[in-house]
Amino acid sequence: MTAPHPAYGLPQREVLEGRYVRLEPLSLRHIPALFAATAGEGEDDRYRWLFENPPASEAQLAEWARPAIASNDPLHFAVIDKASGEARGRQAFMRMVAKDGVVEIGSVLWGRGVARTPLATEALYLFARHAFETLGNRRFEWKCNNLNEPSKRAAQRFGFTFEGVFRQHMIVKGANRDTAWFSMLASEWPSRKAGFEAWLDPANFDAAGQQKRKLAFA
Repeated sequence: MTAPHPAYGLPQREVLEGRYVRLEPLSLRHIPALFAATAGEGEDDRYRWLFENPPASEAQLAEWARPAIASNDPLHFAVIDKASGEARGRQAFMRMVAKDGVVEIGSVLWGRGVARTPLATEALYLFARHAFETLGNRRFEWKCNNLNEPSKRAAQRFGFTFEGVFRQHMIVKGANRDTAWFSMLASEWPSRKAGFEAWLDPANFDAAGQQKRKLAFA
């Protein structure tokens, strides 16, 4: 008879510190900066693939945030740009299955100054490192609408493996969503970690902040 798996660690409300970003449990004090970085005029497209609609004001964002702050799954974090000390995005641990050692990164909204920068890469890296090294999980997941090509490219850039599409997986904003599934396994984490840390090294960037080599994994 096979022995049952032990329970794996679940993320808690704690600060995750990096070189470029700090991940803090989401709170209402983050809302003004978060609204400035991710919402407002011209920013609606950032919400295209999220479950919620773009907020028209800080008050509307705070209304969304109150239950999000209280939630344990998803467990939301603010992405703090350490250079400015301001919240510039958010992301969450979600769909956690402790008995199987599985956790997902989701509800990702990286705003101006974070998306497509070292800050976004480090924000992902901090979640993955925490999931595998601190909590001992076996599997780290990334899922997105199959029509969301930028998200699928990001998953593959970050070292996730594409596993397939769950057809008609859910209904979001009144429309069918086919969901693309990606994963990273604990056995793959050492090579992913080495690649992330080499890419995030300040020596990998020139005086203009441009990368010298692309993110790659052995």
